Amino acid sequence: MLQPEAIFVKPIKDYHIFVRFETGEEKIFNVNPYINGTWFGKLKYENYFKTVHIANQTVEWKDGQDIAPHELYELSIAK
Repeated sequence: MLQPEAIFVKPIKDYHIFVRFETGEEKIFNVNPYINGTWFGKLKYENYFKTVHIANQTVEWKDGQDIAPHELYELSIAK
C-alpha cells in the first residue's frame, strides 16, 4: 500500500517535526530515535535539524538524511 505523500513539514521542539500529508492529516513525528551515528547524528545540531524540507514524497535534511515514507506516516502520531 502506498503511503500518503508528505506535503508540508516544520521542525518543532525536542527533535520532533510537524508533518501534513496530502490526505489533510496532520501528524507529529519523533526524530529522536534516528539521531545517532555519523550520518543521522548531524540532526542533533539545532540549526541543521531546522533544514528539514519536503523531498521525494517524504522529509529530508540538507545533506540527504531522510525518513522512509512508510515510517514517516506509520510512526507519526495524529495531532
